[in-house]
Amino acid sequence: MTLNFGFIRNMIVGDKYADRVVPPSGFTAQLTLFAAGAMAFLAVFALALSLASGRLATRWGDELARTSTIRIVAPAGQRAAQTEAALRVLQTTAGVEDARALTDEEQQALLSPWFGGGIDLSSLPVPRLIEVIESPDGFDAQGLRLRLAAEVPAAFLDDHTRWRAPLVEAANRLRLLGWVAILLIVAAVAAMVTLAANAALAANAQVIAVLRLVGATDHYIAEAFIRRFTIRAFFGAVIGVGIGMVALLLLPSASDDAGFLTGLGFQGAGWLTPLLIPLMSGGVALSATRVASRKALEALS
Repeated sequence: MTLNFGFIRNMIVGDKYADRVVPPSGFTAQLTLFAAGAMAFLAVFALALSLASGRLATRWGDELARTSTIRIVAPAGQRAAQTEAALRVLQTTAGVEDARALTDEEQQALLSPWFGGGIDLSSLPVPRLIEVIESPDGFDAQGLRLRLAAEVPAAFLDDHTRWRAPLVEAANRLRLLGWVAILLIVAAVAAMVTLAANAALAANAQVIAVLRLVGATDHYIAEAFIRRFTIRAFFGAVIGVGIGMVALLLLPSASDDAGFLTGLGFQGAGWLTPLLIPLMSGGVALSATRVASRKALEALS
């Protein structure tokens, strides 16, 4: 426990003599800051995509799991009678919790995104829609289709199974893609920091040789590199996360009648999640620099 506390203290406070081993500016510093910032910016959007896809999959699954639709495709003069006959069938169907015919206003609202507002349904051969709410146990879709075919020939059942499952699966795959992107970003940060650390160690080979001559251990030298590159990656990620969160705030806000991209953001406590990215970036830089410095110092021996 004491060792851990000492290591953390050294990472924060540092050693002014050991810090001189690592160049405070230059190509390696700029590369580390830029790589960490850019990757953190991308990680914010990958995380937002993953969380938004998860919410979308949950919403689609919950909203469509217990709903079905019956279309009454009949001439205008027979539509009302066929609708009433279908409702009577549904009243005696086990597993149907509720059923009602949509009003003209509700069907108008459904069609307005395609045909515009103020559409006159009486001038179009639009089928009457019946919304069916299942009980928790559900109903026998095939049996209901057979009853409707026999008693209400103009009625067609759509239990949403055909297109609900692909939508939910697509949203779940988008969520998985977001997490895969985050893993790739972590790997890219590790690779960039490793390259930058190796370049800094190679550029300071003569300084390292002198430090060894005066008694500095490889552990002492490595800690200087680890601290400097960890801090660079951390603060670069802080900047990238800040810019990414501002960019997300500028996106259109989510709404019930808006598209998927308007919900690409964080909700509630989810806004705290990106704050973990700088810590992750610093941890990755620490591990990558530790491995790189050990191998490089062995090579310079």
